[in-house]
Amino acid sequence: MKKLLIYEPSILSENVGDFIILDAVQEHLYNMFPDDMYFNAITQDYMPKRQRILNNSCDYSFIAGTNVINSQMWKLRRWRILDTLYINNLILWGAGWSSYQGEADLYTKFLYKRLLNSNILHSVRDSYTEKKLISAGITNVINTGCPTMWNLTKEHCASIPSKKAENVIFTLTDYSRDVRNDTLLISLLQKNYKKVFFWPQGSKDMQYIQEIISLENIEIIGGNLKSYNSILENDNIDIDYIGTRLHGGIRALQKFRRSIIIVIDNRAREKAIDFNIPTIERKEIDIDLELRINSNFLTEININLENIRIWKSQFKLN
Repeated sequence: MKKLLIYEPSILSENVGDFIILDAVQEHLYNMFPDDMYFNAITQDYMPKRQRILNNSCDYSFIAGTNVINSQMWKLRRWRILDTLYINNLILWGAGWSSYQGEADLYTKFLYKRLLNSNILHSVRDSYTEKKLISAGITNVINTGCPTMWNLTKEHCASIPSKKAENVIFTLTDYSRDVRNDTLLISLLQKNYKKVFFWPQGSKDMQYIQEIISLENIEIIGGNLKSYNSILENDNIDIDYIGTRLHGGIRALQKFRRSIIIVIDNRAREKAIDFNIPTIERKEIDIDLELRINSNFLTEININLENIRIWKSQFKLN
């Protein structure tokens, strides 16, 4: 029986989207290792001594679906050169570069060389991250997309409606505020849908929406994944998703809901380039959103199933 350690983003997180990542990771982990033992580890804070000890007793240690890598890792002090004295076997799984940045600095290149397993292909969420890692000296890397997207196959997407629903659920992002475009978004949703629901995915999203607009005629959904799942899974509610929260949109797609993800950073933008997830740029809301809402469009996401198969197959051989 193998022991597996999962460095996952939901521990200490104030973003329910991290639980959507964890949910997907656990599903695929069970399919890959149905008879083995799993442990969870923290990525949101310093690595405790007990975690380093557990890491070294496990057969595989995965850094799963998170923004934990970038060009200046000395600024992200939870990952330190000191840790490389104890661990050098970490495996990236759907990880992504945290933002658009320049070349990785020497500290970061050294850290990756020391921390990351040199004998296994690392899975990343997009081509941008793949190129950044290769330029940092990590060439054993493959673009599989985020594990939250692995089930969004052509067959799955064919069951997502192409026509506008009667109702809509939307999200905002408290740490990426754009009052003009966010209020315009809400106004357009109220104009074009019968009923408008708001899901606060982040811990400060509710505070943000209260600061910028009246909540009259907006129904608030509980700020947890179970509440969000409930409305998406309710066959009696005809509903679209539109919003700035990437994983809110991914969850809606998982639940066969027509979605438009508003791009606010490199994550959604690069996923759209690589996999054709349905997006529009936030700066283009006033130009494109209403037209997009009222048009029929197919959800045609292009998951690279072969790369996923290649990445998974290496664990069957070990």
